[in-house]
Amino acid sequence: MKTVKFHPDAESELIDAAKFYEDKQAQLGKRYLQAVSQTVERISLNPSIYRKIGDEIRCARTSTFPFVIIFREKENHIEILAVMHIRRQPGYWKTRQ
Repeated sequence: MKTVKFHPDAESELIDAAKFYEDKQAQLGKRYLQAVSQTVERISLNPSIYRKIGDEIRCARTSTFPFVIIFREKENHIEILAVMHIRRQPGYWKTRQ
C-alpha cells in the first residue's frame, strides 16, 4: 500500500464538497468523506486497476456520491490531483500536473 498525498487544490475540493453535503443534511458530509476515504484506500492498494485518462493519470469513481478521484502513481506515493464532481467541467484540473 502506497502513501497518498493530496494536491492542495484537491484537498480544498474535498473539504468544500463535505461542507456542502453537511449543509444539506446532518451526517451527509461525513458519509461523503467516508466514501472518498474508501476509494482512496482502494487506490493505494492497487492503483493500476483504474482506468487511464492520460499517460500517467487514472481515475476512480466513489461509491454513492457522483465524484471521481483523479490521481497518478509516483515512485513512492499516490498523488491525488482532483476530487471532481462528475458533472464539473472535465479537464479543469490539468494545470495541476
